[in-house]
Amino acid sequence: MKKIKTEEIRKMAAEEIRAKISDSHDEMMKLRFQQVSGQLIDPSRMRSLRREIARMETILRETQRAAVEGAK
Repeated sequence: MKKIKTEEIRKMAAEEIRAKISDSHDEMMKLRFQQVSGQLIDPSRMRSLRREIARMETILRETQRAAVEGAK
């Protein structure tokens, strides 16, 4: 799976980002099971996935804060 660029995330709707975060959490869980069972092929994927999740959550939070600030 390729890395999602920040610009692409910013273009997504909030619901799309939430769905992508959920999918990424599911993938992270699968990777953890593979790691425990010794079947993990690419351990660096866990790190990059964790960072992608953080990036998406940060952008989602920024858009929420901007909406609140804009409403004031």
